[in-house]
Amino acid sequence: MPDAVEHVDGVAVLMCAPDGAPIVGEQDALDLIGNAGYQDAGWVVIPVARLHEDFFRLRTGVAGAILQKFANYGMGVAVLGDVSAHVAASDALRDLVREYGRGTGRVRFAADLDDLRAQFARIRAARGSI
Repeated sequence: MPDAVEHVDGVAVLMCAPDGAPIVGEQDALDLIGNAGYQDAGWVVIPVARLHEDFFRLRTGVAGAILQKFANYGMGVAVLGDVSAHVAASDALRDLVREYGRGTGRVRFAADLDDLRAQFARIRAARGSI
């Protein structure tokens, strides 16, 4: 199944296929951003399975570099799936996930699509748009 644009709570998102190529660095992020922008999506939803293990080891800088690319291009990004094992192994990652979960910004960690819909609804209620 290829990456495809879908609507989640009225928001056009590029849904990355779980079985696609691993996302390991900035170029992969740029490719996703370009693909999403070309298809008029404002968000990219990346399944946990697509992210290289180094993403979850914050000391590698991979997560920071990838998330910064999304911020630079004004593209929202959501990591979709269970990150509990990674969070349990890293206080820094736990803090990062918690911090993004509190705000109304354009980086989200969601357990599933229902959770993402709820987060989009909270952002919309707080800001008026996503």
